[in-house]
Amino acid sequence: MKLSILGARVIDPATGLDQVTDIHIEACKIVAIGAAPGGFTAVQTIEANGLVAAPGLVDLNVALREPGYSRKGSIASETRAAAAGGVTSLCCPPKTKPVLDTSAVAELILDRAREAGNTKVFPIGALSKGLDGEQLAELVALHDAGCVAFGNGLESFRNTRTLCRALEYAATFDLTVIFNSQDHDLAEGGLAHEGPTASFLGLPGIPETAETVALARDLLLVEQSGVRAHFSQLTSARGVALIAQAQARGLPVTADVALYQLILTDEALIDFSSLYHVQPPLRTRADRDGLRAAVKSGVVSAISSHHQPHERDAKLAPFGATEPGISSVELLLPLAMTLVEDGLLDLPTLLARLSAGPAEALRLPAGKLAVGGAADIVLFDPTASTVAGETWLSKGENCPFIGHSLPGVVRYTLVDGRISHQV
Repeated sequence: MKLSILGARVIDPATGLDQVTDIHIEACKIVAIGAAPGGFTAVQTIEANGLVAAPGLVDLNVALREPGYSRKGSIASETRAAAAGGVTSLCCPPKTKPVLDTSAVAELILDRAREAGNTKVFPIGALSKGLDGEQLAELVALHDAGCVAFGNGLESFRNTRTLCRALEYAATFDLTVIFNSQDHDLAEGGLAHEGPTASFLGLPGIPETAETVALARDLLLVEQSGVRAHFSQLTSARGVALIAQAQARGLPVTADVALYQLILTDEALIDFSSLYHVQPPLRTRADRDGLRAAVKSGVVSAISSHHQPHERDAKLAPFGATEPGISSVELLLPLAMTLVEDGLLDLPTLLARLSAGPAEALRLPAGKLAVGGAADIVLFDPTASTVAGETWLSKGENCPFIGHSLPGVVRYTLVDGRISHQV
């Protein structure tokens, strides 16, 4: 179908484009930005005066919960929620049941994502079989089945030699490895950042060194093995400083941060609300400021939702017995717009961290508006407001932002030129 988006402010961070113009789409592709091609007649038009048109957002960590955890979410429900947040491409982590360590599981996820048709899905394969950190998964077979990178989540390799061999193997085939750097022994049993808030509440702490010790080790192994690495869910100012030093030395490393880490601090735990129970934990204001500075400078090139939907019962127990995680992907754009509203980032920089940055980090075919490229586009009104939770598509309602008025409203999300979400 031929479709034209007329009069939008088109921002494409990948090319530096920022102007009021038109976009013309045919056969899933962008055929022109500006004047329509000769002989082009749109079957459908979107009058976009006052709206911003940008590359569809790219989220590097969205737990879809399928297969295995249908009570928490499904591929259909969570991709529908993602589209509502302006996301057109997302990566799902390997912690499924069974674990995403075989081609069969990868193919199942991709088949169901295509059936749902809400967003494009790029699976992250398990680095080790069963995520147990002992035996290497069949990385090449998983890559051939559609996995774009490999990681072990917070399930660490207890044997550093085994991890080193895994990285060397991945480097041989130019595969990307995702690290969630947290030292198992330092973090074990912890529920909150180790500091005054945790002490006041009587919660066992997770020190900043749980991240920095593991991060220092992982960066040294990346340097030794030559593997392409992405560091996910950074939480501390010292952690992003280590990433900056590694990048300055020329290591092929990128990083992302969970959006909620740029907004919240450990002070949010003061009422023992389990909605703020996340792993790795929320840290201090100084850490949050360090993360924000790294996002602004580009040391951290990607902002992700790290969406983890849970059923209601998972958050009803006492704080320490609840399951960690926040459901937030359908608020990704409005929540991120608070960073612009607060003067922390300008709009083009924010969109770069939500599209081109994550796409480049994992070498995904996404994150830019290009003639001949896929018509994956988000159209949003930056002057309107979203009341979080007024409509809710995710199966997980474990979101501390429900009820908040947030800047920006996603009006349309287009995947391959087809409208997958509209308000």
